[in-house]
Amino acid sequence: MADDKKKDKTTQAPSRRRPGPRGWAGRGGGMATMVQMADEWRATTVQACGLWPFSVGTGTPMVGVPIGRNLQSGATLCCDPISWFQRAKLISNPSAFVLGKPGLGKSTIVRRMATGLAGNGVQPLVLGDLKPDYVDLIEALGGQVISLGRGRGHLNILDPGEASAAAQRLTGKARSQVIADAHGRRHTMVSALLTIMRAQPPTDREETILDRALKVLDDRHKGVPVLADLLQVIQDAPDEVRHVALDRGSLDRYREITEGLEASLIGLVGGGRLGETFAHPTTTPMHRDRPVVFDVSSIDDSETDLQAAVLLACWSAGFGTVNVAHALADAGLEPRRHYFVILDELWRALRAGKGMVDRVDALTRLNRQRGVGMAMVSHTMSDLMSLPAEEDRAKAKGFVERSGMVICGGLPSAEMPMLNTALPFSRAEQRMLIGWQDPPAWDSATGAEAAPPGRGKFLVKVGGRPGIPVQLQLTSVEMGINDTNKLWHETSRVSQRVESEAP
Repeated sequence: MADDKKKDKTTQAPSRRRPGPRGWAGRGGGMATMVQMADEWRATTVQACGLWPFSVGTGTPMVGVPIGRNLQSGATLCCDPISWFQRAKLISNPSAFVLGKPGLGKSTIVRRMATGLAGNGVQPLVLGDLKPDYVDLIEALGGQVISLGRGRGHLNILDPGEASAAAQRLTGKARSQVIADAHGRRHTMVSALLTIMRAQPPTDREETILDRALKVLDDRHKGVPVLADLLQVIQDAPDEVRHVALDRGSLDRYREITEGLEASLIGLVGGGRLGETFAHPTTTPMHRDRPVVFDVSSIDDSETDLQAAVLLACWSAGFGTVNVAHALADAGLEPRRHYFVILDELWRALRAGKGMVDRVDALTRLNRQRGVGMAMVSHTMSDLMSLPAEEDRAKAKGFVERSGMVICGGLPSAEMPMLNTALPFSRAEQRMLIGWQDPPAWDSATGAEAAPPGRGKFLVKVGGRPGIPVQLQLTSVEMGINDTNKLWHETSRVSQRVESEAP
């Protein structure tokens, strides 16, 4: 009996054994040292109706423009400032600040957001394209390309744009607000140009004189004035302007007070460092019902003052058009339009002179309730923190702090302390950003340079939350319009053709 029980126990023991999660352990068992991940597939609820609803979420937001794969989980990340503000309620301000070293894809991720938002009815507005990075995209979307620069086109900063026509359609308080906004933007732009010309802002007295002279100009001039008309008003010395100039009844004293202002305006009208870009009527008026890009790529990088001035003028014209569109929509005269405003190469305008941060801040402050999203693009925090005035540095850092989301590409290690003053980054996140800025490898066999390790990789930060690392993935259609090195590639193709045709 005992032997039978022992025999039964021996024969039954193997049936109770089960393989582990990696297979049978032991010699000859075939246990796997690595388990291959299951393939992931994405489908609509109609195509995969038997699997819906899913029992486990993806862990990353799925609201907004599809960007790419999460580098840690492999899940799809959807991200843009308008969708995360309006629909997902993840951010309190529909804006994004993009930082990263050149060549790693800052403009590319912004173009992806603009493309996706355009598909949802949001109009992209690229207010100053210096390279150009966005012209091909806006043309592909059927938008408007406005060329500016020496011999390319003019932008009259005293042109109220569509504000005059809109004011005629509006009544009461709405009409007064549109007129006041146009006046304020023209005043701000004249002061900004003077700041760039002098490398310092105009005095309080000069600001008051300009404000009163613009009002006199509107009362006296029929049609759209130019800077020469504003200069003429100041030279004519009307009583309204003399009163705010505090000339004490002496015309000679008035001439002395306005001499510096008059000399600066003559420089703007007659050419000077800024040329005649702002001295003539606007060549191509901006429309509010389609995507727009201001192509300023013809301005050489050595003309930093002209670049900054044109960028500010483009921003002023763009935001003025946006305000007109919203005023007409509020009055029920036109459908509501939403805009995605792109301010690329922000650092160029901020470095133009003392007080430029205030000018940019005055131009870019829009009501978050009005359906306007914004993306500001710069290289590094050093661009913002290298401004000469302490108050300008603090305000420039505020651009990053107030942004709903901050998107970082590869950055050098020296940037980390400055970046942490605006947003908290963990050590792992800092190491990730530093690793992405490493130079590309060189293949000695083929003589070709590999892609940089950080190209297309970004960390999306919202406040103090952990960042989401993502690899931007482009479609085949996007490849052509996202090539920002066309001139280099064209040179390479020409060289290859010459070599192939050589005997």
